[in-house]
Amino acid sequence: MTTPTKTKLVIYTDGAARGNPGPGGYGAVLLYGDKRMELAKGFRLTTNNRMELLAVIASLQKLKKVNMDIHIYTDSKYVKDSVDKGWLGGWVKKGFVGKKNVDLWKLYLEYAKHQKITFHWVKGHDGNELNERCDILATQAADSKDLAIDTGYEAEVNKKKSNGLL
Repeated sequence: MTTPTKTKLVIYTDGAARGNPGPGGYGAVLLYGDKRMELAKGFRLTTNNRMELLAVIASLQKLKKVNMDIHIYTDSKYVKDSVDKGWLGGWVKKGFVGKKNVDLWKLYLEYAKHQKITFHWVKGHDGNELNERCDILATQAADSKDLAIDTGYEAEVNKKKSNGLL
């Protein structure tokens, strides 16, 4: 019996924030065979790193199949290096103590666990057509009037305020 080939999916992602923190958004382009899907969403208060990571998560949330061969192209060394250099595994072992974006990293782990994901870094704003498209989607989302609440980020900010840290 032959092993079935894995389905290949290419994802380009980007995040943006107007101020850091400030209004932000993410953009993603998913390519599967001859199919293409674009994703974008804006938030009223967030950070660039959260949007970079949320672009990946939102893309993974759209998947209906497991065991896919996924290639994610990002200009975020924060996202790529956290996974590729093993930092994320170390954070998990230490209970994410002192780490940011824990809510999103836990979501990433949940959606990534049944996939084969390879990250690729692309230089931002360097003429890569799909990276540029994601940047446009992310910045348009950040600039839109209908901004969602980044509940994870705002909860963290409110916790710091109530503890007198902000």
